[in-house]
Amino acid sequence: MEGKMKTAVMTALRKIEFEDRPIPVPKAGEALVKLEYVGICGSDVHYYEAGRIGNFIVEPPFVLGHEASGTVVALGEGVENLKVGDRVCMEPGKTCGKCEWCRQGKYNLCPDVVFFATPPVDGVFQEYVAHDANLCFKLPDNVSALEGALVEPLAVGFHAANQGDAHPGQICVVTGSGCIGLVSMMALKARGVSKVYVVDIIEKRLQKALELGADGVINGKEVDTVEEVMRLTEGKGADLIIETAGSEITTRQAIQFAKKGATIVLVGYSATGEETLPIGMSLDKELTFKTVFRYRHIYPMAIAAVANGKVDLKNLCTDIFDFDDLPEAMERSVTDKANIVKAAIRIAKD
Repeated sequence: MEGKMKTAVMTALRKIEFEDRPIPVPKAGEALVKLEYVGICGSDVHYYEAGRIGNFIVEPPFVLGHEASGTVVALGEGVENLKVGDRVCMEPGKTCGKCEWCRQGKYNLCPDVVFFATPPVDGVFQEYVAHDANLCFKLPDNVSALEGALVEPLAVGFHAANQGDAHPGQICVVTGSGCIGLVSMMALKARGVSKVYVVDIIEKRLQKALELGADGVINGKEVDTVEEVMRLTEGKGADLIIETAGSEITTRQAIQFAKKGATIVLVGYSATGEETLPIGMSLDKELTFKTVFRYRHIYPMAIAAVANGKVDLKNLCTDIFDFDDLPEAMERSVTDKANIVKAAIRIAKD
């Protein structure tokens, strides 16, 4: 397929401009996908606002966006798992397949991963992308393109739940009710945990958590979070905590309200990457700490959970913008975090 495609390019901090670029040609083993929806991730907002996350530094011009779905419109040589017309979502990271982590199956830790919208690799706020066909997953008929784009953050939530060995009988707490907190809550529910409570200080996000299936919410501005968790757990504490806020305060609270022998899964990145924590209390309680970096082997599980109705991605999005309005969407995602819980971009109009 020849021609040009519209591409949204970050040309400076908090500045997005459109330009025409050639439609990519799929190489052997690749599929050309016409994009339909791309979610706005917290990392996109952070790169847009600050220009870096840790050691990953944006050097404009740069294309953001990595939560994507669309329709296959062309195939490179040797592709057998897809056909033109297939609706797909895309796992955005291609790994080397040869390093010790890839050989162990922990491919998310591959040091040579090429991941959409992680500098210096461009993302997919554009009309077409050529991507490894093995990383394009077919969507069932009852899973929409919008839901397909949101499978990527859901994969993070399932990886967090898996890392914590979430199971029936547990009482779990999720700290942070942004997108990752919400998908973590839904993944915990899908794995059958008995109760999931969500903590935040933004009421709209807590109401969204209830809408999506949380058993209860705690507004840390209105009540003492530790005392409330202890009350809800009859003084025993939580069996499993998924920390998505990336805050020293919430991590310290998690240690305080964790049950003895509990597991804490750290998902959120703090602003500095460093926190001072009550390690003595952690030792006394013999807590287990797990961490999350993206996900591995999750997409089929996540897609099945959506298709089977165990996860409600339809109602996760609070705001949908047309592609032409992407500059406004990014700016509002920075300035209106209290109201925009999750935004997505409609690349292709119906």
